[in-house]
Amino acid sequence: MDPLVAIVGRPNVGKSTLFNRLAQTRSAIVEELSGVTRDRLYSRAYWNGREFVLIDTGGIVPGTTDKIEESIKMQAEAAIQESDVILLVVDVRAGVHTMDIEIAQLLRKTKKPVILVANKAETMDLHVQAGEFYRLGLGEPVAVSAAHGMNTGDLLDAIVEKMPPPGEGGELSEDENLIRIAFAGRPNVGKSSLVNYLLGQERMIVTDIPGTTRDAVDSLKVVGEDKYVFIDTAGIRRKSRITESVEYYSVLRSFRAIERSDIVVMVIDASEEVTEQDKRIAGYGHEKGKGMVIAVNKWDLIEKDDRTHKKFLENLRRELAFLSYAPVVFVSALTGQRAQKVLDLAKEVSEKRKTRIPTSILNNLIREAVAVSPPPSTRGRVLKIYYATQVGEEPPAFVMFVNDPKLVHFSYKRYLENQLRDAFDFTGTPMRIFFRERKGS
Repeated sequence: MDPLVAIVGRPNVGKSTLFNRLAQTRSAIVEELSGVTRDRLYSRAYWNGREFVLIDTGGIVPGTTDKIEESIKMQAEAAIQESDVILLVVDVRAGVHTMDIEIAQLLRKTKKPVILVANKAETMDLHVQAGEFYRLGLGEPVAVSAAHGMNTGDLLDAIVEKMPPPGEGGELSEDENLIRIAFAGRPNVGKSSLVNYLLGQERMIVTDIPGTTRDAVDSLKVVGEDKYVFIDTAGIRRKSRITESVEYYSVLRSFRAIERSDIVVMVIDASEEVTEQDKRIAGYGHEKGKGMVIAVNKWDLIEKDDRTHKKFLENLRRELAFLSYAPVVFVSALTGQRAQKVLDLAKEVSEKRKTRIPTSILNNLIREAVAVSPPPSTRGRVLKIYYATQVGEEPPAFVMFVNDPKLVHFSYKRYLENQLRDAFDFTGTPMRIFFRERKGS
């Protein structure tokens, strides 16, 4: 599970600029006005072989009575609560502010690793001036200039040093028979009801109020030699509909639950059209290489004729075209109709993710595929595939050595993937295909 690093501080100290610098993005709005960043922003960052998630927060104003500032403060506190490492950003030029002192007191109570970032230190004099922030009781400040990128490498070193060791988890993480299943989807599609039915107990609170499940909850189910951990995630809303800090917190926990799962059961409401939010959630699981199962819930409430099933499935496949490999099951969490099929499919997909193709068979297949449909030429040059090998499982990953990776058109890559899927059963699992230039080709 990727560590979370929260960037906090009072307004207008350069938090968003630092976020953009560390994430190498321009996704946060940067203005010389306090209170511009109201929502939490998330971005992946990499340093020295470690991946982590940066969280940009709005400025904390302790003791505020302003409703907007109070909302921003609550959202920042939610980020602090969930994070593994906290960056407290202060303004060297402005010196120690009373709000800096109050925020530092708040962070000390969390008992979490805190790195004090003295921002806007463009000169040596300002580097020396950063020493006055020792009085915050958070150790030695790291003097940086986020705007100019000065000393941010040292800051990233400090972040990686404070992060939990890679692969931290409970004892269950070492159990080869364990399958972690995240039930994901928008609020009120029936995720908790489905988990409850599979568990045979009221493990989750189930109501018709969207967003009842605020946190990600794990439940263990043992079937023979198989062990399943069900992760019932909080309903993920569109950003414009999230108003409470606790719901921001739930969004973060939901994506973390997907990250630590093996299989994602994407729960769709049969009574509604596939939404952009459905695509976003499913796309997150796909991009993370998780096994995917689509469960269309509340199917018992739909008025049907002889074309209803086919029409719904065609629309679903069209809207979620990138999940063409994922099996679909129509269920009713209320009556239990086909609910057990979800578990059967999750187990099947878990096994398919571990598929390994012998190198000789793989290369024979690729040669035949190229013979049947040769690659198109690009500006007079033709792609040549010399050799292929499988380099990973869960999800399956392949490397193909070619004369020039730039000659690989996305449509031909898709053709090769389809050939692999036709020859081998990769039900429910995404596939990674990489192209590398063969030296001396």
